[in-house]
Amino acid sequence: MFRAARSGDFEQILRLYRQLHPDDPVLADGSDAAAFQRILDSPALHLFVLERDGAIVATTYLNVIPNITRSASPYAVIENVVVDESRRGEGLGKEIMAGTLQAAWDAGCYKAMLMTGSRRPATHAFYRACGFSADVKTAYLARPS
Repeated sequence: MFRAARSGDFEQILRLYRQLHPDDPVLADGSDAAAFQRILDSPALHLFVLERDGAIVATTYLNVIPNITRSASPYAVIENVVVDESRRGEGLGKEIMAGTLQAAWDAGCYKAMLMTGSRRPATHAFYRACGFSADVKTAYLARPS
């Protein structure tokens, strides 16, 4: 089942995020749980999960951003796409991405963007199979020094 995340999903989503970024520190101060709740409370931020037999097996994070151009149509940024490593290859990634993109279109977004740091050809093939094109825009990333 594709659905919006709920407060009780935090630990299962965090487990998937640890698969995505295994070197991220474990936070003991509760700031990750507070950020999770802020996401759930914001009408423009959408954390989605794909559930199978009561377990969360995939997640995505959709940011709907207001815009003045393009007839004041918002645009979407998708982040933190994760399928449980034990369930990859089952089509779950395409399923959660289809639901996430539909949510962006339902919100009136004129485009959806994502970036990946992966150099794996399979990752890029996956995003192309989901309808993304790598030859329309160029992404740049800045981080604080």
